[in-house]
Amino acid sequence: MDDEVEEFVAERDYFLALEQAWTNSFRPEIYLKLPASVLQFQSIRDGKESGFRRTANACLKQICKAVQHHDWQTAAELMTNYFQTLEDSSPRSQSSACEAIWRLGTTILQHHPNSSADNVESFVRKMKLVGVNHYLKACLEHAIHLLCSGKMDEAYRELSLAETWRYGAKTAAQQDVLKLIQGYRALLDYYTWAKKNHALHESANDAVDSTTEQEMHKYFRQASFGLRGAVQNAGVWDPFILSYVNLLDFYDGFEEALKVLNDYAYDSRFPPNPNAHVYLYEFLKRHGSPPKKLMKVLRILYHLVPSHELMLEFNSLLLKSKINRHHKEALSVIFCLLDFPTWKGDRSTWKHLQKQVKKAIAQGHSDWIKEQWEPRQEWWPAFHFSKYRALKDFDETENYAYRKAMIAGILMGKGCKYFITIYQLGRKVQKVKLKKMRQYVKDHSLLQLSRC
Repeated sequence: MDDEVEEFVAERDYFLALEQAWTNSFRPEIYLKLPASVLQFQSIRDGKESGFRRTANACLKQICKAVQHHDWQTAAELMTNYFQTLEDSSPRSQSSACEAIWRLGTTILQHHPNSSADNVESFVRKMKLVGVNHYLKACLEHAIHLLCSGKMDEAYRELSLAETWRYGAKTAAQQDVLKLIQGYRALLDYYTWAKKNHALHESANDAVDSTTEQEMHKYFRQASFGLRGAVQNAGVWDPFILSYVNLLDFYDGFEEALKVLNDYAYDSRFPPNPNAHVYLYEFLKRHGSPPKKLMKVLRILYHLVPSHELMLEFNSLLLKSKINRHHKEALSVIFCLLDFPTWKGDRSTWKHLQKQVKKAIAQGHSDWIKEQWEPRQEWWPAFHFSKYRALKDFDETENYAYRKAMIAGILMGKGCKYFITIYQLGRKVQKVKLKKMRQYVKDHSLLQLSRC
């Protein structure tokens, strides 16, 4: 692959030497002659704006309109005219024109029914030479396009070529793009390493020859170096972090991998990211860390995303603790889950809530339930305990409806709509069970507690 990169570098130098020829061939010798219907709505208030620029802006609006309506043929024809904006002598106008042509041109070529891969390649190659400020960005986006098309080797060559590109001093924006290029190239090295490692474990032969081992170590070294460089910069690096941690973990780098994940989760250089805490928790859990450490990580995730699916595991860990305040916190976690529509009809969550409510009552902690209910008493009845919801729940699963009815009765008393509806529907088939539930609600509802 290194020989191929050198070949592409030589080809790049050749193209740079012919930059002017490429650029001229890219700008067709046609005038921006647009239909009168396009021009009739132009504003003539701004006397400083030339007729050429007004026409160019009108052309750009029509291209955007054609793209929005998926009229790719019209968009392509208008784009041919819009190429002349590259002749504008103003650096700012030329830069914005390059950006517009790149964005719209790639979109049109990717969707036009008569477009081919060669058309895309030719367009990308020429756009790289139009403005050096857009070279790295064009390389990166083209590489991502190749990845989406399943062309891994071509994407790798494109990224390697971009990584070696030199043209004067780089701007801050170009440096940021270069970091992404290095990160994606390293990500592909990791993919190659992972694929070879998987094939090695799938093969029947347990012996690993030295050539294969050296090749895998080469990809490990390249991937780890590039990924380490990428994740040291502030930003959201989820796939890069996971790949880097997997590499370190495979080669017994537990402490280093843990440090990477801790930095990603807690270092102020990185923006708040719930996934960082998920990755840290999963890593610690995989290595058998004590419950205290796991709870610490999930507690932070709880404050960031109280509706996260890992909150059920957090709830379970809290309940296994022998500390009372952890049991109280577990009740709070399960109540919070049911505040969100995604958990509204989750039967397992209601089952957990029923068990924990009954346990709190049995241990004399009805005040825990009251503390959770007070901020919810204004909106939970309509959200969870309407008559319509009772009829629907009973129709779907009777046992699920009985659980919710018991909770509704404990929170609001046996006179609430949900409890009454389920009681009337259920006593015909479960008379004894419903009678016991009614008595339990009567004895332990929060209304009864307030009277005491």
